[in-house]
Amino acid sequence: MSVHIIKVPDLGEGIAEVELVAWHVAPGDEIVEDQPLADVMTDKANVEIPSPVAGRVVSLGSEPGQVMAVGADLIHIETGEASGEILASAGEPVSARAAVQAPAESPLDSRGHATVGTEQAPQALQTPDVPDMPHAAEAPGAAEGNGPARQDGGLARSSVHGKPVPAQPVPPQPPSQGPSLASPAVRRHARELGIDLSAVRGTGPGGRVLHPDLDAFAARSAMGQETTGGLAAQVRSGAEQAIAATMPGRARPGSTRPEAVPPGEDGAGVQAIPLTGLRRRIAQRMQDSLRVPHFTYVEEVDVTDAERLRVEVNERFAAERGHLTLLALLVRAVAVAIREFPRMNARFDDEAGVVTQFAAVHMGVATHTPAGLVVPVVRDIQAKGVWSAAAEIAAVADAARQGKATREQLSGSTITITSLGALGGIMSTPVINLPEVAIIGVNRIVERPVFRDGVVVPRKMMNLSSSFDHRVIDGMPAARFVQEIRRLLESPALLFID
Repeated sequence: MSVHIIKVPDLGEGIAEVELVAWHVAPGDEIVEDQPLADVMTDKANVEIPSPVAGRVVSLGSEPGQVMAVGADLIHIETGEASGEILASAGEPVSARAAVQAPAESPLDSRGHATVGTEQAPQALQTPDVPDMPHAAEAPGAAEGNGPARQDGGLARSSVHGKPVPAQPVPPQPPSQGPSLASPAVRRHARELGIDLSAVRGTGPGGRVLHPDLDAFAARSAMGQETTGGLAAQVRSGAEQAIAATMPGRARPGSTRPEAVPPGEDGAGVQAIPLTGLRRRIAQRMQDSLRVPHFTYVEEVDVTDAERLRVEVNERFAAERGHLTLLALLVRAVAVAIREFPRMNARFDDEAGVVTQFAAVHMGVATHTPAGLVVPVVRDIQAKGVWSAAAEIAAVADAARQGKATREQLSGSTITITSLGALGGIMSTPVINLPEVAIIGVNRIVERPVFRDGVVVPRKMMNLSSSFDHRVIDGMPAARFVQEIRRLLESPALLFID
């Protein structure tokens, strides 16, 4: 018998970590090849991980809601063959990074040999996870270096011939000599604080440096209390901040923010709700995006003629070509305007300092779903007519709302449109979908009196509230780009010309 270790797979596009959403198996279960084991969430989509082998589940690598680094141990499966990655054959101790994700029961005995024990060790106390803040399409490098010490104090259980045997504590690992693992946002934050990342011990997956690590380091440095107390002190500090952040009525260590529960109240009726799943991903994206200098430009558009044309063509062609929406006309207008302003259809790698422009326009359409905000993608919109664009927008938005959108449908956008429909208000300040450099926001249509040739007439007016990455796009070209979209919408016949 041997133990097959399935690790968190590399899901492409530079994804360095995933969130464990749900388990489909439990320790002791007998499984077959290709049976679903777990669902994980990336910045793009939910992914189901099947088993490449048949056998019995020995242990699980983490709990739902926890973030796991790519390459960390996901699950240990006891098989009857020496296939795949066998922990026993190496005879080596579990690495620091694997130890962070490992369950309380170990498949090794004190000599490093595989065991066939069946007793399940008690679950170790887990501190709340405080992930770093990568944005929607960010592609940080693969996790490397050493992670923090085990959260259970380094103690694990093994079993020999079915009897539990205490294992040796896992000693703290020395800090990595390689480059510090951190997202671009964290690196930028470190530069703003004047902190050398190599001096900061990360408490994230795989030793990843998080924003709270930088804040704690800066606070200790300011007070002259930075010590060499070892990795355990760093982990303890990060854990205390994480716990304090989830408990109402308590401020974080070193924080001057007011208490969550007002003085004089006993906390009755107060509920602490941790952000998990898609909601946590949205929070990560928004925080990272708002570190970028946004330039927001609002332009008024007369869509009277566009609406009249849309109604007329729907009356005539809807049965055979499908329903045409104003959003489809707008998507088409953006694609046509990009021909003159190609810099808007780009992504910016701020670490490398490289702007990548794309000839193909892959339009992200921000969509509200029961689970939260997602951005399905309509590909090659520049090659589609208004009816095909309308049909595909409806298809990907419907798939997203039903939770059936594929990873391909949720990744690869080069520019995004966001709309609140009838609730769109008179203006908004859209948040850029990094690493894109532009987002077009649609506000609601309002019929109001407008002067035309000296005469007051009723017109249907709508504002476009658009934001741009000011590091890459200046105000003048941004304004001209939006004005070109306006010109196309106010002369809608131009949208039907290839």
